[in-house]
This record gives sequence, structure tokens and C-alpha cells, in this order.
Amino acid sequence: MTATAPHPRLTKTSPDPRPARGPRLPVRALPLVPAVVLLLLFLAGPIGYCVCIAFTDLQLTGQAQESFVGFDNFTRAFGDEAFLNAVWLTLVFTVLSSLVGQNTLGLALAALMRRASKPVRTLTGGIVVTAWVLPEVVAGFLLYAFFRREGTLNAVLDWLHLPSQNWLFTLPILAVSFANVWRGTAFSMLVYSAALNEIPQEITEAAEVDGAGGWRRMWHITLPMIRRSIGTNLMLNTLQTLSVFGLIWVMTRGGPGGRSQTLPLFMYEQAFQNSLIGYGTAVALLLLVVGSLFSLVYLRLLRTEV
Repeated sequence: MTATAPHPRLTKTSPDPRPARGPRLPVRALPLVPAVVLLLLFLAGPIGYCVCIAFTDLQLTGQAQESFVGFDNFTRAFGDEAFLNAVWLTLVFTVLSSLVGQNTLGLALAALMRRASKPVRTLTGGIVVTAWVLPEVVAGFLLYAFFRREGTLNAVLDWLHLPSQNWLFTLPILAVSFANVWRGTAFSMLVYSAALNEIPQEITEAAEVDGAGGWRRMWHITLPMIRRSIGTNLMLNTLQTLSVFGLIWVMTRGGPGGRSQTLPLFMYEQAFQNSLIGYGTAVALLLLVVGSLFSLVYLRLLRTEV
């Protein structure tokens, strides 16, 4: 009897016809390479460079070479009354215009438009979104014309025989906060409109049958079910509000007497008007830390499941 030769596929030396699984991970990661490169080039790189500058006494003019000063810029900031005033006004501006104004008004508009007729929804949405898509400088000029002494608001108050005042001088931080609410509410309205549309109609109808009023349905049903949307909206609005510059600069330039000077304006003044690039960059890093703290709080809230 002759011995049968082993099949080629069964020999130890023949290669495995199945594709190797090892290289799949790098291949799947290839589409991420351009995004990672762009983040390193335009985000991590500038941040790292700013961190280096913040520990120097770099100036725009009158300096041959900068030197390392350690934490002197940060120590100087916390001892500067103008900086502390800017921190306080930044918190006031953020709370009034973002946490309270845009968030609350956006939710109210989204809830009302859900029950309104189509013409009302179209008109209201168009007006609100138009304010959002306007360039920041244009919106600033419009609100400056509204709040100035000879502006629209005082003209209406005079027509109603009510006392008028120079709002940009007496209440500048409230004026710029209102301007930011007017311009940015559309984003919150769109976020909450999408979130409210995801709530099953059966749940709302069942609550109405059980006798729950509008406020009880909002508090016990609507808000818990859109909690993640609320957290996302608050985080994005807060980060955007912390970086508002052009709107305030056009309306008040941080005045009068620094009473509307938030951290972005204080940073610009120190870095480009006083030529203290190192000190201004240190202030920018502190603003970055404030935004990071807000983000960590919101991300912690978003991690909680409904």
C-alpha cells in the first residue's frame, strides 16, 4: 500500500489562509490621524507655547530678550484689583447671560413653540435665529444703538413717560448681559426643541389624564427626561460666554471704569495695549482653567444617567 502524501493545507509549513488580525487596529486608526495631527498642530501646540510664555516677562516693545520669571505673573494677577474685578464681572456675566438668561429663555421658547401654530413658530424661530446668525460686531452695534442715551430704549421710555438713563454708563454689565442673551438664545432654543421632540407623547398625555398641570409636568416629567440636553447646553453656552469679546468691546470697551471688563477684555488690554504679553498670557491660562472647571462639573453631571 502506498502512503498518501499530506494535503498542502495540513502541513505545518503552509501559511494560514485566514487574514491576520493584528494589523487591523492601526488600519482602523488611520482615519483619525489627520484629526490628531490638526489637534496637535492648532490646539495642543499653541496651548503649550502659551504655557511657556506665561512664565516669562515677554513684552511687545522695549525688550531685547525675555527672561523666565516663574509664577510671578500669576502672583501679580491675584494681587491685582483690576484682575479680581474682571473675574467677578466674568462670573456675573456668565451667570446672568448664560446660566439664567439663554438657558431659561431658550427652554421657555422651545416649550411655547411646541404648542404654537405653524405661522407663530416660523415667525418666532426666524426672529430668534436671525439674532444668532448676525456677526458679533454687528450685534454689538445694534445693542449699542438700543441702550445708548439717545437710543431706542430711552425713546420708548420717554414715550411712556418713564424715567430714562444712560444704560451703558449706569448698568453696563447688565446691558452687555442682555445683549448676549438676545444674541445667543437661539442655540438653546434649538437644543431644547430637539430634546422636547424626543419625549414620547404618550407620557405627557398620561400625565394630563392623571391631572398633572403644566408646571408639574415640566418639573417631574420634562426636565428629568431632557436632563442630559440641559447639561450639554449649559456646558456649551458657558464656554462660549466665557470667551465673549467683540460684543462687549463694541458696546462698552470694558468701561466705564472697568465696570464691564470681563477676563477676555482684561487679557487683551494687558497683552496688546500695555504690551505685557507674558502677563496677558498668564491671565488667558487662568481663563482656560476657569472654563475647564466648568466643563468638569458639567461632564460629571452628564455622566449621571436619567
